[in-house]
Amino acid sequence: MSTKRKTTQSTRVNKKELMRNIINIFNENLEKTFNYKQISTLLDVKSESQRVFINQLLYELLDEDFLVEISHGKFKVNSRGGYITGTIERQGVKTFLNPDDGGEIVFIPERKTNHALLNDKVKVFLYARRKGQTPEGEVVEIVKRSKDTFVGVLDVSDNYAFLILDNKVSTNDIFIPKNKLKGGLSGQKAVVKLLAWEPNAKNPVGEVIDVLGDKGENNTEMHAILAEFGLPYKYPETVEAAASIMDAGITPEEVAKRIDMRGIVTFTVDPRDAKDFDDALSLRKLKNGLWEVGVHIADVTHYVRPESIIEEEALNRATSVYLVDRTIPMLPEHLSNGICSLRPNEDKLTYSVIFQMNDNAEIQHYDIAKTVTCSNRRFTYEEAQEIIETGEGDYKEEVLNMDRLAKILRKKRFEAGAIAFDRVEVRFEIDSTGKPISVFFKEQKDANKMIEEFMLLANKTVATHIGKPGKGQKAKTFVYRIHDVPNPDKLNNFALFIKRFGYNLKTNGKQAAVSSSINQLLDDVQGKKEQNLIETLAIRSMAKAVYSTANMGHYGLAFDFYTHFTSPIRRYPDMMVHRLLEKYADGGRSVNASEWEEYCQHSSDMEQLASNAERASIKYKQVEFMSDRIGQVFDGVISGVTEWGIYVELTENKCEGMIPIRDLDDDYYTFDDKNYCLVGRRYHKKYQLGDEVTVKVAKANLDKKQLDFVLA
Repeated sequence: MSTKRKTTQSTRVNKKELMRNIINIFNENLEKTFNYKQISTLLDVKSESQRVFINQLLYELLDEDFLVEISHGKFKVNSRGGYITGTIERQGVKTFLNPDDGGEIVFIPERKTNHALLNDKVKVFLYARRKGQTPEGEVVEIVKRSKDTFVGVLDVSDNYAFLILDNKVSTNDIFIPKNKLKGGLSGQKAVVKLLAWEPNAKNPVGEVIDVLGDKGENNTEMHAILAEFGLPYKYPETVEAAASIMDAGITPEEVAKRIDMRGIVTFTVDPRDAKDFDDALSLRKLKNGLWEVGVHIADVTHYVRPESIIEEEALNRATSVYLVDRTIPMLPEHLSNGICSLRPNEDKLTYSVIFQMNDNAEIQHYDIAKTVTCSNRRFTYEEAQEIIETGEGDYKEEVLNMDRLAKILRKKRFEAGAIAFDRVEVRFEIDSTGKPISVFFKEQKDANKMIEEFMLLANKTVATHIGKPGKGQKAKTFVYRIHDVPNPDKLNNFALFIKRFGYNLKTNGKQAAVSSSINQLLDDVQGKKEQNLIETLAIRSMAKAVYSTANMGHYGLAFDFYTHFTSPIRRYPDMMVHRLLEKYADGGRSVNASEWEEYCQHSSDMEQLASNAERASIKYKQVEFMSDRIGQVFDGVISGVTEWGIYVELTENKCEGMIPIRDLDDDYYTFDDKNYCLVGRRYHKKYQLGDEVTVKVAKANLDKKQLDFVLA
């Protein structure tokens, strides 16, 4: 019995291999016809039984519409699928094309990638397609390289060197001539620029443009992450120099042009380690019985002028980047942490939205104006939270009233259909060398929500002010923060998936009803083992928020008009908004929409890169943290299922690792993409998204930012 199974197994492997080789012959000879004898000769198959088997396979490919029979026993590839463009993606060691038209992904055999690398824009020739199989093709042209600089580890020998790349980017390392090494040594991380890749050469040729330092050293690794995403990791000296000679310039002449609010109680609330304070709040009771709430924002564009080198650098960066252990500011520190930062007991130039509201947080009047302010107190979120919880502390009247008004605003927002995505964030306690010593979770408390609510209100007010002008007036070009409605298919798939955990979700009807159902779900999963998984999938079923001059409202916040006005120290779009507000307040004409749309697109792209880099730095620290815990056992939840393995997120610290499919050796497992699970062929055991498992930490690979687990 055992022999027989062995034979069928080997026939199956042979059949698969033979089929692949036959397909390759036809794909490489598009106009030629072949019979089974010619194919057998090309494949060096001599045994008669195997030649008969090849004939059989040709007829199978005929049934699958891959081949057409030109005359009896003579076959040719079925007509082509034509050309298609898209972006290169890699899954494990396999290469795919993600088509621009949103169609099905196309498999690209390794020999047919034509030197295309991860994220390159390419043109692909589609092969004839077999029924029920993934479409296949070959890269015929690289339309646009996604980047020409790469980060890796140097491997230097006597006469030449290589930059060893992560195989997600390419399986071909970069050859570096000895005179292009820039002093780099074996084992160091470096940034290399691609110089050439000849069509028949196995390896591209490059030159070192920067040596980052020794592998494993914290600064080296953080700079490597930034360089990997094409983000700057140092400030040009010319820009630093231009900033350092700037003066705060709070002259009597400047103050005279502004509303002077320095006598009103004003405070900032920020994270413990923040140095760039963009925003402050002020509060006082007016004689008319209303509350005056001031949302004061650093007047960055007063200092950063169009066409200056500081402006150019800010536009290129478009955002500050927040890695686990550092901030890479959009503006030089003299501005971001000095002149512009709303530090306590210092006069500052600000751009403010000043509200008059009643006890029910209903706005009776607002002004958008240039102001001068002076913060009386710098609170950390923890300090403000303590005042809210105990009712005691500095400026308690102001803080408690702000908190009360914010809670009313928040309640109204959710009644209108806003969604509460309060994700728990993973944070690390880090020692002086950058090594993570513990993990903690950052949660949104009332102090965070109070600040958030007034920032949302200011952003919404500014966007509505420009986007919805008075009767008979046309809205001028503006920068909006937009968030599209969820894709119905994604939402339905999500609703279907959470059913197996016993949750229901309304996916159609009025926005407020759907949002309320999503909020109910997010409440219900709090504290449950599947919380993080369901929150993550809920976010994935939503569209991404982006910047645009074409307003479509913000679905997640349930606002018809929304922008970003409140963080100009760390976001370029907020600087754009400040400039437009000032221009239009002075009666200026509408700006060119397509030019500003390009700035919006660039800002959205850079925001995405910054977010990817932040995630990569968290991933790196998670792997570093777990590398001291090899062999230890943890409880977790299956957080991802792919054809190459299952991802597990540990309950205790939210670190994620993978169990490779090859290590599941009790059966032969196949991937069921419809149901997010791996299923064993013989014993039908299932590993499904959301299942609880106990795992042992097997390996921690810092180079790949990858943890390997085994089932315990």
